[in-house]
Amino acid sequence: MKARLVMSIRTPDLRFIVNDDGAVILDVDHNTIFTLNVTGAYVWQGLQRGTPLANIIANLRQDTDGEALLIERDVRAFLEQLEQRHLLSS
Repeated sequence: MKARLVMSIRTPDLRFIVNDDGAVILDVDHNTIFTLNVTGAYVWQGLQRGTPLANIIANLRQDTDGEALLIERDVRAFLEQLEQRHLLSS
């Protein structure tokens, strides 16, 4: 994955709903549905708002008291999965 400060969601073909249990994303163009856990939904909402990646990671660390390097690694791996599924725009 390329190092980018801000990533954006490919919204024209996506429909999504976020609730207390996570999120569901419908990719109309590819006729697929994805589900996200609560943490994935947290990151997704940050991307939706245009929050810089560093801020998403810092906020997640603050909210969870998790280890910074572990959170960063996991968020970046999650973003790679979103890119592979064509849910993020370049």
